[in-house]
Amino acid sequence: MTKIGCPTEIKPQEFRVGLTPAAAAEAHQHGHEVLVQAGAGLGAGFKDDDYIAAGAVIAPDAETVFAHADMIVKVKEPQAQERARLRQGQLLFTYLHLAPDPAQTRDLIDSGVTAIAYETVTDARGGLPLLAPMSEVAGRLAPQVGSWALQKANGGRGVLMGGVPGVRPANVVIIGGGVVGAAAARVAVGMGANVTVMDRSVPRLSYLDDVFMGRLTTQYASAAATAELIQTADMVIGAVLVPGAAAPKLVTRAQLATMPPGAVLVDVAIDQGGCFETSHATTHHDPIYEVDGIIHYCVANMPGAVARTSTQALGNATMPFVLQLADKGWRRAVEDNPHLRAGLAVHQGRLTSPPVGEALGLVAITPDQLLAA
Repeated sequence: MTKIGCPTEIKPQEFRVGLTPAAAAEAHQHGHEVLVQAGAGLGAGFKDDDYIAAGAVIAPDAETVFAHADMIVKVKEPQAQERARLRQGQLLFTYLHLAPDPAQTRDLIDSGVTAIAYETVTDARGGLPLLAPMSEVAGRLAPQVGSWALQKANGGRGVLMGGVPGVRPANVVIIGGGVVGAAAARVAVGMGANVTVMDRSVPRLSYLDDVFMGRLTTQYASAAATAELIQTADMVIGAVLVPGAAAPKLVTRAQLATMPPGAVLVDVAIDQGGCFETSHATTHHDPIYEVDGIIHYCVANMPGAVARTSTQALGNATMPFVLQLADKGWRRAVEDNPHLRAGLAVHQGRLTSPPVGEALGLVAITPDQLLAA
């Protein structure tokens, strides 16, 4: 039996929860003890009684959850006070985004915990199945929040996404044609905007051209093309991901001067450091700021704004992996499943993610090297 703990998320304006009642019920049926902090699910619309009905035990506080659980399941990376509660031999399963976060990385290494990152778990098709549902949510939100930021009262250009008869719609440039980019394009096209999607994969651009049947423009993502397109963009959505590594900087501060005043940058890659040079993480409480006349929206937990949808989508994706880890223990689970093994980021004082090591200048080994040793 594994004791699975689910604490309340404490990152500002984070309303998601690591385990749904359905996931708790599955774990309970597998013979595991599930400990959920009182009120952990309220932000996503789940009451303590829902967890009790699923067979979980309600803990009065986070200290109890961390002290008694063998495995901690969360949504966002552990905050400093949570990292202080982690202990040698404990398993942490959550989003980590370590590449732009040296403090968290060092704390996890020092804690002796084994940490598996949702965002680098893979699948047989080369995808990222635990990142994909939140990427889908963030992508669909990006044009929505960007259109809000475009309103004049919020500092934007005062441009309506779909325009009106006789007035052109907003020009939206989406850098990255993956899950985030495609989802953003779907909503932006639906809002009536003039949409261009940029990517370095010609097959991906061909796919998007076919799917959208000419309702958007595709453009190969060279630096020159990016510099040209942003000059007439009302909104630029950064949707580029390098799995496990820091996001590349695709728009420099100098280039902001070439953009229309009041244009909006929405940086969906901010969890990995952001793909605009002038990006820094914001919160839902204070989501936007201005640099050189350009409005930046850089909320680091965008899906938290639609917590119930996000929690259910994330829970559907994580549940099979939670059960594998609880049923088998982390070592047997990652030995049996190479896709889960790809998520192994830290183990008992060792960094096991080379992309994070490269980003932070730290020594790292691969998960395969760890298991072989």
